[in-house]
Amino acid sequence: MATTRNDYLMANPKLSRFDPMPRIIFFDDFDEGMGGWIELIGNYEHTLDSVLPPYRDHRPPQLSNLSMWDTGSHGAFDGTYALKIATRARKGHQAVALKRLTFRKPGPIRFEAYFTFKPEATELLLSDQDVRSIGLIYDLQNDTERVMPHIRYLNSSDGELMHKWQYKQETGTFQKIGDTGKTVSHYHLAPENWLDVPDGRQDLCYNEIATKINWHYLRMDFDLRTMRYLALQCNDREFDVSGMDSIHIPAMPNLWCMLNIVLFAEADTDKRAFFYLDSILLSGDF
Repeated sequence: MATTRNDYLMANPKLSRFDPMPRIIFFDDFDEGMGGWIELIGNYEHTLDSVLPPYRDHRPPQLSNLSMWDTGSHGAFDGTYALKIATRARKGHQAVALKRLTFRKPGPIRFEAYFTFKPEATELLLSDQDVRSIGLIYDLQNDTERVMPHIRYLNSSDGELMHKWQYKQETGTFQKIGDTGKTVSHYHLAPENWLDVPDGRQDLCYNEIATKINWHYLRMDFDLRTMRYLALQCNDREFDVSGMDSIHIPAMPNLWCMLNIVLFAEADTDKRAFFYLDSILLSGDF
């Protein structure tokens, strides 16, 4: 009997927990390094003072073995290291990381990851309201437009637990950067304009103290040809994305075939919020 592609996937313990489309674009297991994930910085010309204020204090991602003060090194879902996206200890602060790619052929893509989140364990309390949100963005451009699908899990807002998925269709005002006419900037992660995913409330396993974590599965499918959502899943829940749209803006002069993957965390108190990714797989049907 011939060995099939599915046989190979199922025989590989690192890949068999994913459900990739036919072509694997990248697979990042952070036991093997950063995999090209970097801090999101704002656009500038001539001087760094031209960076818009919200971009000036994003923090770079790092590798972490999830050290906890009471139990030592927790380790990742698989192996030792996870990608850690950590905010400042300041309410409303955001940390944003991304991986910069381009696409070969417009068609369906699928992002899958195993993730968890917690605040820094600075108190002997559950602290389940201290992380405001964690999220995922595709930043895409074809021949006519730039499209930015935004998804976030709103955990807490001003101390009130929310536990719901949201998306975005509007961004902030564009501002010119410098004097060459080649660079503009906008802050698309501002707290305004988030909309609730239909029937998007979901309670995630948070566990009983601030240093216990459980890993979750996340999948988001998107069609680069139609620029529409195809699917959103977290753990056992699949959500209706048929009525959801994205941020649409005119194509920019130097971003052709852009396929950027963006991850972010946001604090809801003056305590660092941590977003951990054990592994990430991006696949496509082409």
